Amino acid sequence: MTSKKSIIGVGIAVLLLISFFYFNTSNNETVLLTKVRKGDLKINVTTTGELEAENSVEIRGPLGMRKASVWEAKLNSLVPEGTLIKQGDQVAQLDPSTLSDQLSKKETELTKSESQWEQTQLDSTLQLSKERDNIINLEFIVEEKKIQLEESAFEPPSTIKKCKMDVKKAERDLKQSKANYIVKQQQLSAKMREVTANLNAAKRNVNFLQKLFGEFTIFAPEDGMIIYTKDWNGNKVKEGSNIQAWNPVVATLPDLSSMLSKTFVNEVDIRKIKKGQKVNIGLDAFPDKKLQGEVTHVANVGEQRPNSDAKVFEVSILLAETDSTLRPSMTTSNEIKTSEKNDILLIPIEALHVQGDSSNFVFIKNLNSYDIQEVTIGLMNDQDVEITSGVKENDIIALSTPPSYLEESSK
Repeated sequence: MTSKKSIIGVGIAVLLLISFFYFNTSNNETVLLTKVRKGDLKINVTTTGELEAENSVEIRGPLGMRKASVWEAKLNSLVPEGTLIKQGDQVAQLDPSTLSDQLSKKETELTKSESQWEQTQLDSTLQLSKERDNIINLEFIVEEKKIQLEESAFEPPSTIKKCKMDVKKAERDLKQSKANYIVKQQQLSAKMREVTANLNAAKRNVNFLQKLFGEFTIFAPEDGMIIYTKDWNGNKVKEGSNIQAWNPVVATLPDLSSMLSKTFVNEVDIRKIKKGQKVNIGLDAFPDKKLQGEVTHVANVGEQRPNSDAKVFEVSILLAETDSTLRPSMTTSNEIKTSEKNDILLIPIEALHVQGDSSNFVFIKNLNSYDIQEVTIGLMNDQDVEITSGVKENDIIALSTPPSYLEESSK
């Protein structure tokens, strides 16, 4: 009943505001007329947006792709979008062929490192064994020379002197050999540390790639509904798409209890948009459903959207209510309430005429003619314009230029 009264009221208001085809007998003119009225002016910015969850958990591909010099990987398989999954369920499978080549190469390097380590260890053992045998032999020679010195006690002085010199020479050779052994031992230890480090690095590389290989099968980190992400061009991820090493996000698990409408406002209107403004939200999927929202974020920097020459600014609108029918990616129509003035003089925007850069005027109806009346305007929307001076309430004005003025201007 209330809706019927509203419709009747609107009809009466329209009849009072606009007189269809008012006839001027003296000039034989037919002109559409209306009255200057008082009313409320609402300035709204209307945009198209898309629903998304305010909070969501990202499902990522392998995070180590860049470290493995794998810059992108193709998605071989995906579960259908909208699938309700459990934690640990498989979501996607990446093509591992590029990684397989890397793994094969690193496994070959590991085999070489293991062989080098074994060879170095054998060489070290053999060389140190020879050095130790040499030291033992020199120790025997020193003992032998000392015995010869003792036995030469009754020999001529020259023989005794020679025996003493032989002992000193043998002791010096033994001392030098022991010093060389320590240096050789240090050299071989350094070499073993080097080949051991290379071996450990080769093992880490293989272990890392084997673990990364396992991550090419992507599993759900928790329960939820699968929603696939979009690439830089606005296209959704699908089978055959590539995920990039620097952005390996494949899908999200949205929290449907709190939803946003993400929209983009052109640079002409963005100055009107502010955080906290109320929004009427409609859904293309459910035309009868009307929701309320509030602007929660306005981007400071514009961006170029695909297939558009104009700069736009991202605006996030938080829905004030939850609804079980809401799903991510649903298209929304957003009417952002930017400003409102009440009880002001209004005329239809068609009745306003402009001369030059700043002169605004209307055609006021007198008995048998029209007068040009300059007016000062205030705010306007796509239907009405506020008049701050020049006319008063109930003045009758033309919605278009009267034919007589068209004839005069053409002369």
